[in-house]
Amino acid sequence: MSKKAGTPKKEAPKKETAKKTEEVPKEVPKEEEVKAEKAPKPEKKKKPGKRIHTLYKVETDKVTRLRPTCERCGTGYFMADHGNRYTCGHCGFTRYKRAENEHV
Repeated sequence: MSKKAGTPKKEAPKKETAKKTEEVPKEVPKEEEVKAEKAPKPEKKKKPGKRIHTLYKVETDKVTRLRPTCERCGTGYFMADHGNRYTCGHCGFTRYKRAENEHV
């Protein structure tokens, strides 16, 4: 596997680098041109979180649950209310609500 003797090698063109003789001095910003301080952001209002008292209804001597418990997971796992259905956040079980104007 020898190279042909008659073919010239390609040479990469040499890059010419120009030397800088004079450096441009950097402009110093004046006090008037300095950015004004940013105004602090207004604090966001925090939404009140769902508390445990929203899951129960307390009457004189009785405590009743407002949401159903999951059929698969058992007591202690409340189902989330999504308008037209109840969903368990633990196992994903979904139970649809019956529409009031639906006739069977």
